[in-house]
Amino acid sequence: MINRILIRIKVVQILYSYLLSRNEFKIDIAPENPGKERRFAYSVYLDTLTLIQELSGLRTNNPERSLPAIEVHPKFRLNRVGKALADSPQLKEITFKEAAHLNSFAPVLQRIADRLADASVFKDYAKKRIYNLEIDVNLWAVLLESVLLKDPDFAATLRNDPNFSLAGMHAGVRMAIDTIKEYNDTRAAELKAKNDLEESLRQAYDLYMALFSLIVNLTREQADRIENAKSKYLATAQDLNPNLRFVDNSLASMLENNDELTAYQKDRPSNWTEDPTLLKNLLDAILQSDIYKEYMEQESTDWHNDCEFWRTIMRNIILPSDALAEAMENKSVYWNDDLDIIGTFALKTLRRFGTTEPSECRFLPRFKDEEDAEFGARLFSCAVENRETYRGYIDRFISQDWDPDRLAFMDIVIMVVAIAEIVNFPGIPLPVSMNEYIEIANSYSTARSGAFINGILYSVVTMLTEEGQLRKPLTKPENIR
Repeated sequence: MINRILIRIKVVQILYSYLLSRNEFKIDIAPENPGKERRFAYSVYLDTLTLIQELSGLRTNNPERSLPAIEVHPKFRLNRVGKALADSPQLKEITFKEAAHLNSFAPVLQRIADRLADASVFKDYAKKRIYNLEIDVNLWAVLLESVLLKDPDFAATLRNDPNFSLAGMHAGVRMAIDTIKEYNDTRAAELKAKNDLEESLRQAYDLYMALFSLIVNLTREQADRIENAKSKYLATAQDLNPNLRFVDNSLASMLENNDELTAYQKDRPSNWTEDPTLLKNLLDAILQSDIYKEYMEQESTDWHNDCEFWRTIMRNIILPSDALAEAMENKSVYWNDDLDIIGTFALKTLRRFGTTEPSECRFLPRFKDEEDAEFGARLFSCAVENRETYRGYIDRFISQDWDPDRLAFMDIVIMVVAIAEIVNFPGIPLPVSMNEYIEIANSYSTARSGAFINGILYSVVTMLTEEGQLRKPLTKPENIR
């Protein structure tokens, strides 16, 4: 049921929010016009970050500051922090220019490494069977605070700097601790975004099933009204002998007794009875409609007709309802954005029910297959991990008359996700990927976005094909509206 069209939209939405809110993993830049102590603290800060790499068994590739290879515990080599710092182009660039003491640490580096490995916090760390980024970051934060700052060789080496001060040394190491903790926050934000993506897809299916539950709840609401009318003091003949076609509707009856719907509601409850105002407003709108009147006046009905009645009610009354939109805001932050697509799936299901025996009716599965189930998470990861590379591709083809900083941010996000799909999913034809993201741009960004994204993506694809990075048939995208 959750097809790749919806998954692409969700990935774009979640990536947009993630990129707006994330704290970038970054290295502090040198302070402007620093005094001696601040200048010294900054050099200690850079030295500490570089030493983490060396003490993790990762060489810093700077010919002017070559430290000797040392023996390190294997668990240090597995720690993610050193690898992340080694991969930081910003750190590489700054330390090439700014770091002052690295060669001075050469005689003492092995002794510092041994003391870190002998610390009780590291011994506890080495015993763990499962590691994650938070554990890795916390290890280095504690080692820097409780071991490195107290290490006599570390302090003695730094004392050779004429700007040395204990306050500056402590400030520099503290800055390093804050930087690696910030990196942990960024990766935690990425993990949260992935979880949000999974939850948004799950709730899209919740909405699909909830729309069928709503049919059951509206039928029960009318049944209650009929029973209450019979008990009125001055009940009319119509009250005492009502037309029960609506409450006896065979589709509503099938849904109420459907094991699949009942089981799903038990695991992921979406109870419309918690909003009696919604049920009242929707039922009133249905009872006052010509659709209802025509249905109730028919000489007879059957399964197909009962399904078609609810499909027409769903399309013309329930889905466009402002009352439904307002109620959904209180149930899920995702539902209003999903209603158009999920409503289409619900209508298609109702049509299919009408051509199927009641006992053979089945709801659409959440995903078509395992590949679709994994598609969203894979696409999101590819877009996040390669976003700077893909942004570089985009910037190559921005017109010289157009400032890249003036681009709609949503356009950039859409193109990054599109390139991630084009590059990393060889089984998806190019025209499919390109046309899908052009449609997303037409719906979610500016009026000119579709045409703009069309041209940029085609240029990027052409470049990647000519460079041999892409091996898909190149077809000009279809005309866009």
